[in-house]
Amino acid sequence: MATFISHNPEETESLGERWGRAAQTGLVIGLSGDLGAGKTQLVKGLARGLGIPALVHSPTFTLVNEYGGGRLRLFHLDLYRLETRRQMVSAGLEEFLQPDGVTVIEWAERLLANEHPTSSLENVRRVKIEILNEKERKFFYDDFGA
Repeated sequence: MATFISHNPEETESLGERWGRAAQTGLVIGLSGDLGAGKTQLVKGLARGLGIPALVHSPTFTLVNEYGGGRLRLFHLDLYRLETRRQMVSAGLEEFLQPDGVTVIEWAERLLANEHPTSSLENVRRVKIEILNEKERKFFYDDFGA
C-alpha cells in the first residue's frame, strides 16, 4: 500500500492528474473518505490527466457523470445515497465495474463492504483518504503503476 500526503487541493489534483496520464482502459478506482476529504478534487485531476476538458462535478444526485473528449472516457460514480448492493445493481451500476474507459467510485466502501468473494471487484484499486487537518490529506492506495 502506497501513501501520499497532500498539503492543499492543488496537490490532490496533481496526484489525480498523474493517475489519469497513466490510466489504461478498464481501470476502476474506489475512493473512500469522509465528506470534504478531497474525493471529487482527486477526480478533477484525474480528468485533466485523461485530457478531458469538461468541468467535473460530484454526481451525488445523479449517481453517475460520464465525461468524454479525452484519451479515455471517465465514469464518475457516487454511492453516497445507496446503502446496499441490491440498490447498486438496481441502479445499473455494475456495468461500470468493467468500463470501456476509467471508472472512479466515490464512497466505494459501500460497494466493497457488500462484495462477494467471487465478485468481479478484484480489479478495483482502493484509495482511502484521511483528513489530517483543514488542508492536508493522507492518501493510502493500491499502487497501480501511476
